[in-house]
Amino acid sequence: MSPHRPGPGYRLAARITLAAACHAAVVGGPVGLALAQPPAKGKSVTTTLIQRGSAQFDDQAYEESIQTLSAALVRPGASDAEKIETYRLLAYNFIILKRPDEADASVRGILVVDEGFSLPPTESPRFRDFFAAAKRKWLEEGKPGKVTVGTAAVVEKPIRMAHTSPAEIPAGSAVKLSGTLEDPDSRARGVQLAYRAGSTGKFITVAASYTLGEFRATIPGATVKPPLIEYYLTATDKGGLPLAARGDAAAPLRIVVPGEGGAVRSPFLWVPVGLVVVGGAVAAAFFLTRSKGGSTVTVGVHE
Repeated sequence: MSPHRPGPGYRLAARITLAAACHAAVVGGPVGLALAQPPAKGKSVTTTLIQRGSAQFDDQAYEESIQTLSAALVRPGASDAEKIETYRLLAYNFIILKRPDEADASVRGILVVDEGFSLPPTESPRFRDFFAAAKRKWLEEGKPGKVTVGTAAVVEKPIRMAHTSPAEIPAGSAVKLSGTLEDPDSRARGVQLAYRAGSTGKFITVAASYTLGEFRATIPGATVKPPLIEYYLTATDKGGLPLAARGDAAAPLRIVVPGEGGAVRSPFLWVPVGLVVVGGAVAAAFFLTRSKGGSTVTVGVHE
């Protein structure tokens, strides 16, 4: 076979390898980036996301700030201080956007962690008044969410979301997604899908159908364009705040969308750095770097 005209098996292995590289970026694998900007030395990923969400709030990019802060909220291992700061900034965003139910849920998230929390006197009266009113209501309702038995706090059982992301989809085809939620304490009230074409810009958020632990959602075909689409799924509570997720705004799931003639095109060049086994063949593994001269993905496969 001529090296200039690869056959179907070559192209299939190339696409599978590219898809694997895309998905490795989500899980922090060696061939991808978990974040567009890695955390600075000594900073946790959660802190980096919170600082980014704060900067977006300052720039009045409120929806983007909510998406970034929601990513911080579902990251495991956050400290109490990180949780409080995330909820505080989320509340500010929701207050600005006149979404009082979600703002109230954010304040309650703080109070469950630290019921003595209050904003400093130097903060805007708009925020201080809302926080004070939300706290009064929370106390009157008996501190919901802060459950204890005797002197020991009751730990809520984790929510687990199961979902398999497709590796590739033809351009213009609707993407049907589905999955399940394992929710022992029945805290989830819905599932949201966020998606976008390419790897930049704001995610479009829509509600998925959710019934008895199963969810379904569709990315419309008009969004499915080469070289890829990005998306993530979030289980939300009754206040609209995230409880669990598959992917997030900082590390979304990715699906390869081939260009015309089945070619895989990208604004990046995947450069071989190692070997992986794909479908019984040995294929090159890649890291991501921007190409100066074009946008075609170059893939080498060796059997």
